Amino acid sequence: MKTLKKSLFILLVLVAVLAGSIFMYALYSKPTYEGELALKNIQKETTVHFDEFGVPHIYAENSKDAMVALGYVHAQDRLWQMELMRRIAPGRLSEIFGSVALKNDKFFAGLGIEEASAKAIAALDKNSPSYQLTISYLDGINQYLDEGKTPIEFSMIGVKKEKFTIKDVYNIFGYMSFSFAMAQKSDPLLTDIRNKYGAEYLKDLGINGEFNTTKIKNASENPQEYAAISKSIAQLLDNSPVSPFIGSNSWVIAPKKTKNGKVIFANDPHIGFSQPGTWYEAHIVVPDFELYGCYLAGTPYPLLGHNRDYAYGLTMFENDDIDLYQEQSNPKNDKEYKTPSGYGTYEIRKKTIKIKDSTDCVLSVKISRHGPIMNNLMDGLEPNKPVALSWIYIQQPINILDAVYSLSHAKSKADFRKGVALIAAPGLNVMYGDAKGNVAWWATGKLYKHNKGVNPNFILDGASGKDDIVSFLDFSKNPSAVNPRWNYVYSANNQPEPIDGFNYPGYYLPEDRAKRISQLLDSKSSWDKEAVGNMIFDNVSSVAPNVVKELIANCSSKALSNTQKQAISILKDWKGSNNLDDVAPTIYNKWVYQYMKNTFEDELGKEKFEMFLGTHVMKQTIANQIQNKNSVWWDNINTKNNKETRENIVLQSFKEAISALEKQLGPDVLAWTWNRVHTLEHQHPLSKVAVLKNIFNVGPFEVSGSSEVINNLFFSFSGSGEYQVKAGPSTRRVIDFSDIENSWSVLPTGQSGNPMSAHYDDQAELYNSGKFRRMLLNKEEIERTSTKLTFKPSK
Repeated sequence: MKTLKKSLFILLVLVAVLAGSIFMYALYSKPTYEGELALKNIQKETTVHFDEFGVPHIYAENSKDAMVALGYVHAQDRLWQMELMRRIAPGRLSEIFGSVALKNDKFFAGLGIEEASAKAIAALDKNSPSYQLTISYLDGINQYLDEGKTPIEFSMIGVKKEKFTIKDVYNIFGYMSFSFAMAQKSDPLLTDIRNKYGAEYLKDLGINGEFNTTKIKNASENPQEYAAISKSIAQLLDNSPVSPFIGSNSWVIAPKKTKNGKVIFANDPHIGFSQPGTWYEAHIVVPDFELYGCYLAGTPYPLLGHNRDYAYGLTMFENDDIDLYQEQSNPKNDKEYKTPSGYGTYEIRKKTIKIKDSTDCVLSVKISRHGPIMNNLMDGLEPNKPVALSWIYIQQPINILDAVYSLSHAKSKADFRKGVALIAAPGLNVMYGDAKGNVAWWATGKLYKHNKGVNPNFILDGASGKDDIVSFLDFSKNPSAVNPRWNYVYSANNQPEPIDGFNYPGYYLPEDRAKRISQLLDSKSSWDKEAVGNMIFDNVSSVAPNVVKELIANCSSKALSNTQKQAISILKDWKGSNNLDDVAPTIYNKWVYQYMKNTFEDELGKEKFEMFLGTHVMKQTIANQIQNKNSVWWDNINTKNNKETRENIVLQSFKEAISALEKQLGPDVLAWTWNRVHTLEHQHPLSKVAVLKNIFNVGPFEVSGSSEVINNLFFSFSGSGEYQVKAGPSTRRVIDFSDIENSWSVLPTGQSGNPMSAHYDDQAELYNSGKFRRMLLNKEEIERTSTKLTFKPSK
């Protein structure tokens, strides 16, 4: 016993010493927010004022000096995040994390993002402003890399510092573009359902857009098992140290609907939560240019931004820009595959993946005319049945650098539209509003058509050519709305109206948020900043109460206990809110999960059912399948001598839900409040080491909101009854052109990725309560209320 106590004491001392050492090192590595520093390659003294939330306001005599300064201050707050971001697409996480990251590396290295980046860079005009300013930004990062303090994560893991290059910028954009897509999660699963059960089982899933009743209105100014693919890619993205884009809201209100007669712009892109968060805010002012933007780590131009003249932001278009093709290898020569004109030869691409403390992995990737063969890039696919991934991003010219430069440097609405048109992938809804009163929405992406009858929701035939893309559409055919007569534009990842009778295939989200946004915007014509700020934090579902009515209609009160009757009574009175002290959402979400489980798991099996829960198809299904009394899904195929009905399944699910809640939360129904089960924790990649969790993570917090309300705090359904938020608004911005110097923003945690910075988590409380901070533009106020860091030209 004494030996055990002594060992425990020694262990506690070691843990304390480790924690203390980490703390002291982190304290040393705090960012520098004031004083003087020498910078190479700047012509004139450049000042950076850090406001009370750590946002840098950069004042320079020219754009190159400003970009060097931006790169430096961005790196001192986010160098660790930059390092992770640049390593994903080329498959270089194993170099720092070891073999635990090898699956991720094999997949992304095989996709071909790095090769596509190199091709795009070779075609760049090296004299263009977009290129020259990017080089200045990278110079700033590299100067910090050489002379600044080393992030604690670098020292803990043993990361060797390497210069950042323009290839890193392209690889970061490439990874983010892939993470937007949904085809790789949905198509294989839907193919398995069709192949096993037939087309009848697909009718209730709305895969052809029949459930998308709230559509964005266009307006001119005038038998292999394929589910392994779904499972593998979903796991790769879920386990990625950098979170993917999930969805988003945005609306832009024209002057005729605002109290002050000026445009009001709102945007909150939905992205997987992590620590640090996605965006870094910075404000640049030079004699001929000003912009306040939100930047991805390691990228020189913001994807979200505004100045005194215009504002822009984005949501996910959710169009289909990935197709999966079943190829046919030559049975006599596995280096060949069948094409419409005979056998072709696979291109072979060799990739070497370095693994920390292990031997290198040499990856051999086969590439067909459609794209890379996925079979040896992920688990579970049969080696002799090759599946190719066809992705627009790596097939079309990549003009992303010129595009984001154009968005951030536009001189007019027409200029801005030209920048939007340059984006082939990913599909984005780009939102725009300006001081002149214009409002606009354009869908980006190189859209295309297949032959009539080809359904890209399934694995396609790669051999015959009949399922190939037959035409690409001009950008003029992309959905859009410019200054519509209803005086607003919006997008919530819902499907746009058809153009020329053609509905663009995609993985659109259900109408819930879109319906709520359009209902609220239509209801008044005197919007101001405060009302829009309340709306962007709105927690009400306009769809869930209707689902509740359908559910309750299938429950006989005679068969219910007093506790169950009390739960029904609470749901009957529910208006769809998801506030901290609400009880109804706790009951509703548990009931929905049990109903989905009892309806779909018998056919899909446990593993595929969990995959189904991670798709947009599932979200489309909830409000619609419940209305179909004759759905083939109601019958439990495992009960051979009994045919279940909707009433059987819904009542069984309700009783199971209430029983589970009693065990989880106790017998008092009124104590089943939403705050007890709906929580958010911002997780750092190193927090998987238990002793580091409290140092690097932010939270957990009890939060309001829910999946598919405007305040879209997204969670995955599971049997636990705990709703741990995975994703949500990565920033909330409200830009009012009647008071442009006092527009609003808030980040989920803070500006800095350094755990010892005062700005690591100083916005979390504001964010969780639906409050904002100002995005300052007034120079006099900025200088009066900030700390000052001066960069002087190095002699």
